[in-house]
Amino acid sequence: MTYEKRLQGRAFDAIRNMEAKVGVIKRADGSAYFRTGNTWAYAAVYGPRNLYPKFLQDPAKGILRCNYNMMPFSSRGERVRPGGSRRSKEISLVTEKALLPVLNLDDFPNAVVDVFIELPETEAGSRCAGINAASMALADAGLLMKDLVCAISVGRVDDKVVVDLDYSEESYEDGPVADIPIAMLANSGKISLLQMDGLVSPEMLEKALAMGSKACHEIAAAQKAALKEKYSGTDEA
Repeated sequence: MTYEKRLQGRAFDAIRNMEAKVGVIKRADGSAYFRTGNTWAYAAVYGPRNLYPKFLQDPAKGILRCNYNMMPFSSRGERVRPGGSRRSKEISLVTEKALLPVLNLDDFPNAVVDVFIELPETEAGSRCAGINAASMALADAGLLMKDLVCAISVGRVDDKVVVDLDYSEESYEDGPVADIPIAMLANSGKISLLQMDGLVSPEMLEKALAMGSKACHEIAAAQKAALKEKYSGTDEA
């Protein structure tokens, strides 16, 4: 078997339709929305603010906390059970690790920056959409950042290397599937997240990373455009 054609005629290196906005949650210090296909992610940033209880504080610098949550009705597969899970805790942790390289929290000792990521609808690529939204929300909050972080899922469907797998591809049954979420710093191209579920050859992995890098540049352009749109509108007002 060979994987010949993607749904909706999308090219193997093409991202699903994207949408990016910032300033979508009024009471947050920073907020953003990122959509790819039928996966929607909202991110809200609160802080820097004093961290309690005090034994969690770092007197040398501030800390970042991320909370990733899929709403119970969001999944295309089985209904998500409300409350925390091992998966949500793992994704919260890798989201923190993906974002930390661009943040400078040295000026905020004993403080915390909280990022809450909510997904009301998902169809694959949810952790990447969450990272994209969180990166924009941190910038919207006015935090000092070295770069934006952009994320995309690449991988293998049967004999093809593809970008931005959808639900039908993640659940493809006629051949091997590998899902590889990656996050990159927009300007430097450095990788801040690389995970893999499935098996690929070294050659496939190299091709997937190259395709992912190209896709991340497209995502970064959408992120920057969303930030510029908000603040250019503010200037005009």
